[in-house]
Amino acid sequence: MGTVTTALPAATAHAQVSNAIVPSLVSSSAVSAMPSNGMTQEAQISARLDAQSLGPTPQAIRRPPNTPIPPSGVPNYPSAGLATMSVAPVSSPGDNKSFHKIELDALLRHEGPSAMLPAWLDAQHDQDLEDPYYVPTAGSGHLVPQLAPLRKTLLNHGVSFAFTYKGEAMGVINGGVERGMSYVHELTLQVNFDLEKMAGIKGWSVHTLVMERAGHAVSHDRVGEYYVNLQEVYGLSGNVVAHLVDFYAEKKLLNNHLDVSFGRMALTHVFATSPLLCSFMVTCSAPVALKLDPGFSVYPKATWGSRIRLRPTRDTAIQLGAYSVSALSDNPSGWAWGSENATGLMLPVEFTWQPYLTRNRMPGHYVLGYAHDTTRYPDQIGVGLPAALTQAAGHQRSAPMDMFWFEGDQMIYRRGGRNQMAGGYLMAGYIHNTPHVTSISDEAYGGLSFAGLIPSRLTDRLGIMYSWYHVSGRKEAGQILRYEAGYSLGTAVRAPQTDSHIIEAYYAIDAAPGILVQPEFEYMIRPGETNRIPNAALVGLKLIANL
Repeated sequence: MGTVTTALPAATAHAQVSNAIVPSLVSSSAVSAMPSNGMTQEAQISARLDAQSLGPTPQAIRRPPNTPIPPSGVPNYPSAGLATMSVAPVSSPGDNKSFHKIELDALLRHEGPSAMLPAWLDAQHDQDLEDPYYVPTAGSGHLVPQLAPLRKTLLNHGVSFAFTYKGEAMGVINGGVERGMSYVHELTLQVNFDLEKMAGIKGWSVHTLVMERAGHAVSHDRVGEYYVNLQEVYGLSGNVVAHLVDFYAEKKLLNNHLDVSFGRMALTHVFATSPLLCSFMVTCSAPVALKLDPGFSVYPKATWGSRIRLRPTRDTAIQLGAYSVSALSDNPSGWAWGSENATGLMLPVEFTWQPYLTRNRMPGHYVLGYAHDTTRYPDQIGVGLPAALTQAAGHQRSAPMDMFWFEGDQMIYRRGGRNQMAGGYLMAGYIHNTPHVTSISDEAYGGLSFAGLIPSRLTDRLGIMYSWYHVSGRKEAGQILRYEAGYSLGTAVRAPQTDSHIIEAYYAIDAAPGILVQPEFEYMIRPGETNRIPNAALVGLKLIANL
């Protein structure tokens, strides 16, 4: 359930690691002095402040002992545990001399917005950081290292696979509807085929993913919450023996400058998501306000679709797609394609700016996205409204749906290596949907994801996130009409709904090769988006094992 990667070739260091200490204060007399080379000391200090030429500090890039992650920063094993979505292309780049084996090469050699940053801040003058954007959510390494020879043989012939178990136990310890523990799990088998290695078909690959899910989620019965899933696992598919998630082809074109994917896939594999978001239970694989929209086929709900991705400059990326829209409850097994009732077309587009800041090359990811769903949805004020109240609701109209999102994260310190996850991030986002035809019209979140807080545990990660969800005003207005007239709002709604808040915290422990143990805490304010259910406190444990 994630990005399957190919090991990068040995890479030449982008800049020599420097032990030089940049002075923070310089006297005016020293600045005014003119050395014999004709440069003022101010100019010399400015040159030494160039983030690219200085290179990272040795303390920041010192790698953890016995780490299976090579110096390039990219794990040399295909793994479903790298992230919950397939962000990066996985087939051969087409150009054997290309530096990148995973990420696309830029169409233009120069930078985009990063070029406007001062030299001491911008570290991307010459080349990108060595690795793509991922989170090792299944721990580092494999549970059964004896399979390494088989993996290598298959990989040499163009086949990579990953088998992952993910279990989540979460219990209500205070508030909510009732106390108690709930357990859910999933088994994921991912197999990818590099057709260039298998049959000489240059740049082509095929991706497949099948999962089994079982259990009973905590959100509905114990917390009284029906919009937000408080556990990542379970969600849309429910109990299913073999749910087909992915079955799509990918083609890399123009010497690794353009990537095209088409087939059965989830939109949230690549849009409105990030590996950092997917280290949290509630926001994986995308913010809740988007996951509730039928047009936003959320993992593991797959649909027919196609996506094109390119990098105009070294620090920017653009992707756009077209996906068939059907109800999220359609085809719960993923195999019955003929049972889906297509209602429209989803057209997303997304722009990403990825700077690398300061001499320690701290990456940021700033994403702006927009999507238009051509399906016409009913006016929320009239959903479930009795005929006697239709006149009181006023004029109603169906309409398509538009979605806007901003998601940003920025590394603020580097510790434990050169890769993108060796350090700590601050993150925030905002989502807005057309209020007329949606249940959750707005969402905002903010949080942090810090690695290496314990000096001896550089690959462990602490995550804390706060999220706010706002119910559409039109939906609330319809509920008020029914409530004041004495009609039932249904078994799942106890009063007109307004908003809710969730605080989530976890500590992910890279316990052993192939095993990650993650204690969880969640606190939900206003479960059910009303004040009729006590605020709920939950504790739990996530365990991920990667074969």
